[in-house]
Amino acid sequence: MRVLGIDPGLRNLGWGVIDADGNRLSHVANGICHSNGADLAARLLSLYQQLTDIVARYAPETAAVEQTFVNKDGAGTLKLGQARGIALLVPAQYGIDVGEYSPNTVKKTVVGVGHAAKEQVAHMVKVQLPGVILAGPDAADALAIAICHAHHARSADLLAFAVQRAGA
Repeated sequence: MRVLGIDPGLRNLGWGVIDADGNRLSHVANGICHSNGADLAARLLSLYQQLTDIVARYAPETAAVEQTFVNKDGAGTLKLGQARGIALLVPAQYGIDVGEYSPNTVKKTVVGVGHAAKEQVAHMVKVQLPGVILAGPDAADALAIAICHAHHARSADLLAFAVQRAGA
C-alpha cells in the first residue's frame, strides 16, 4: 500500500510517501511545497498545483492529513484551515481516501508519547525508515502522518478480517 502523508501549512506544506507491506515500511519520497504568490488565492493555487503534481507522480493508494490545531490566533487558524482544505481536496480528486489524525495521535503512534517534541518525531521517522534524508521538519511530520496511517489502516484491516472470519 502506498501512503501519502500531508502536514498542511500555508507557507510550507510537508509531504511524504511511504510503501507499507505488512509491518515493513519503506521510504519513497518526501519534500516541502512552498507557497508563492502575492495574495492568499495565489498561494493556495500554488500549493494545489504542487500537491497535484506529487499525487500524479507517486500515485498513492491512500492519504492522511493532520488535523488542524486551533490556537489563539483565529485568522492564522483560518488560513491553516484553507491550506488543509487543499490537502484534503487534491487526493479526493484522484479518488483517494483520506484519513485524518490529531497531532497527539500521530506522535503517540510514531514515538509512543502523545506530546513528543518535533526532534523526537524526526528521530523516530529516521528509525522506522532507515536511510531516509528528510527535506525538513514539515516533511518529517508528513512522513510521521503516513506512518501513523499505515499502522492504523493495517489495524483496521486486521480487525475487519477477524470480524469477517468470526461471521463465517
